[in-house]
Amino acid sequence: MRPVVLDLDGSVDTLPQAVVVPLAHWNAPLRFACSRRQLRGFAQRLGELLPREGGTFFTGSGDFHHLSLPLIERAALQHGPLEVVVFDNHPDNMRFAFGVHCGSWVRDVTQLPNVLHVHVVGITSSDIGPVHAWENHLGPLRRGRLTYWSIGARTGWARAVGLGAAFRNFADVPSLLQTFRTEMARSETPVYLSIDKDVLSPEDARTNWDQGCLREHDLHAAIRALDGRLVGSDVTGEVSMARYAQWWKRVLSALDRQPPVSDADLAAWQAQQHAVNRRLLTVIDAARRAG
Repeated sequence: MRPVVLDLDGSVDTLPQAVVVPLAHWNAPLRFACSRRQLRGFAQRLGELLPREGGTFFTGSGDFHHLSLPLIERAALQHGPLEVVVFDNHPDNMRFAFGVHCGSWVRDVTQLPNVLHVHVVGITSSDIGPVHAWENHLGPLRRGRLTYWSIGARTGWARAVGLGAAFRNFADVPSLLQTFRTEMARSETPVYLSIDKDVLSPEDARTNWDQGCLREHDLHAAIRALDGRLVGSDVTGEVSMARYAQWWKRVLSALDRQPPVSDADLAAWQAQQHAVNRRLLTVIDAARRAG
């Protein structure tokens, strides 16, 4: 289960026995958002480059989280019906009219025939609050294909429109983890795991997106709840500097208020991220070996 680094932005440091796939030429077309045609082309190229079996994929900046879509589709074809567990501070189920966005890809995953259900865990973002409710794709939530697991979010509007069962909101992290572990123990369905480290507190891993409140040990405990079920995994959420060639990406990035990062901060944040990656890899590999 050698880890695989999809090296799009140079942000992932050396990992033990990692297979590094050089993909810098895909950075500009894919970063932040891309057309569905471009994503299909990337998926086809990956199919030519990757071994059939591999360990955890590391995809670099959270701007590339939509690349989980072809990785999950690949796993579902290899392993059959599965559930997807996404740890993320955001729902990644938002409307986007121009292809696939790092904040819209979950909706596409819910439409894959071999994906039975998607859980997005650790959300504290206002993206699922009443002000942004209209931006969420409600179809997957209504059809029972998607569940949001949030902490301290304003989700009363969901109950008012009949979507309460799809919104699991908790007062604190321990309450969420206890319920998550209990629910995961009820199933033996294979699981694909996707982690965006913006789900973590900035004390544990700094990113250039707004962040959640899980501590690293909380995330480790949640991964262990999937022991014996994991068949695939990816990790994103590194920090790297984006220089968007397309004007519309510059506009959308500005609307998301991604802050600039100094060179000194970038080096320190990346060092912190590298240490987190190595520990995550150990926990994920143990969960996969348990199967």
